[in-house]
Amino acid sequence: MIEVRLHGRGGQGAVTSAELLALAAINQGNYAQAFPSFGPERRGAPVVAFCRIDDKPIRTRAAIYQPDMVLVLDPSILRLVKVTSGLKDDGILVTNTKYSGDELKKELGITHPIATVNATKIAMEELGLPITNTTMLGSLLKAREVVPFDSLIAPLKRRFGRIADKNIKVFTRAYQETLLTR
Repeated sequence: MIEVRLHGRGGQGAVTSAELLALAAINQGNYAQAFPSFGPERRGAPVVAFCRIDDKPIRTRAAIYQPDMVLVLDPSILRLVKVTSGLKDDGILVTNTKYSGDELKKELGITHPIATVNATKIAMEELGLPITNTTMLGSLLKAREVVPFDSLIAPLKRRFGRIADKNIKVFTRAYQETLLTR
């Protein structure tokens, strides 16, 4: 089973990202679940979403405390929340940042491999908005192919309709521009 925890802010699309990833997995014949963790959050407040993918039915419905991957949509979250909490020893942190993996490892004391991409820059250039959910999915797949790259195209088209091409473009650019630091 692959378990992914997503950190973002309300309105950035962390929940949508988890759902799109799960749909891609299901379309590939796997089992998947995606769900948010909400309290009294409002737009802009930190939120967490989860995604599980397996080749057999998933029975657990609990939050993910020991993820294989952590995806961070908003770089400010890195300084607010210990996003690597519970990350498995061989886990990967995937984050939106303008800094290098080495810089973040040093500044934040991160020991896990870290995949970095400036998703905000890509989203602003291609979408005109700092919404990084589909961008970060490209980065996630570059860090570890939890589903085949092409498997996300159909869910992106269904979800975003007339603006799907722009979302596919940011997804692809992030995949190409992500750097992995061990």
